[in-house]
Amino acid sequence: MLNLLARSDVPMSLTTISTQLQLHKSTVQRVLRVLEGHHFVSFNANGRYTLGLRLNDLGNRALQQFNVRDRALPHFRMLVAEIMETGHLCVMQGDAVVYLDKIAPSRSVCMTSRIGKTNPVHCTSVGKALLAFSSSELQEKILADIKYERLTPKTHANRKALLRDLEVIRRRGYAIDDEEIEEGVRCIGAPILNADGQPVAAISLSGPTFRMTMHRVPAIAKRLVSCCADISKTLGY
Repeated sequence: MLNLLARSDVPMSLTTISTQLQLHKSTVQRVLRVLEGHHFVSFNANGRYTLGLRLNDLGNRALQQFNVRDRALPHFRMLVAEIMETGHLCVMQGDAVVYLDKIAPSRSVCMTSRIGKTNPVHCTSVGKALLAFSSSELQEKILADIKYERLTPKTHANRKALLRDLEVIRRRGYAIDDEEIEEGVRCIGAPILNADGQPVAAISLSGPTFRMTMHRVPAIAKRLVSCCADISKTLGY
C-alpha cells in the first residue's frame, strides 16, 4: 500500500487502492486505519489517502543512521583494535536498541549479539547511554513503555533503579552493563551526539567479566568516550 501511494501523483480512494492491489475493501480499510494511526498515511477531507509525514521522519532517521555508520567506522575499528574487545554500534528504536555493526577482535569470546538484532534499552550499556542523554520528553516516553524484563539477576527491576543509574551515567559520560543482559559479560557504552547535542547512536565494548574487570573499566571508558566524541565532531557536535 505504501509503495502504491508513493507511486501516485494524486491522493487515492479506498476503491482505487483496493482495485489496484486486488484486495477486498474491508481488508484494505483495516490496514489503512492502522497505518493512519501511526501517521504512515494521511486521510484528507475528500476521503482519499496520501503518504503520511511520519515517513519523512523515518526516512531522515534512516539516512542519519547510515551516515553515522559510515562516519563511525574508521574510529570504531581503531578502538576495537586497541582495546581488543568486541565493539557494537547501535541505535535506539522505541524501547529497544538495534545493532548496526559489530567488530570482534581475534581473541574475542563468542558473543550472542549480531547485526540487526534488537535488545531492551534498560539492560544494555548502549541503551542506557542513549536514554541517559536523550531529551526529557523522549526519555519519559520510552520509560513509560519499558516492561523491565529481568534477563539476569542483575537486570534493573523497576523504573526507580533505572533512573538512579541514568543519573550516574549522565554525570560520568558512559554506561555500564554489569552482567545485566548476559551473565559473565560486562559492557561499557557511550553516546554519539549530533549537531543538536542529541544522541543518534552509541558504541559499546563488551567482554567476559574475567577480562573486562571493574578495575579496567575507567581506562576503557575513557578511550571509548574519546572515540565517541571524535565521531560526534564529524556529525557537527
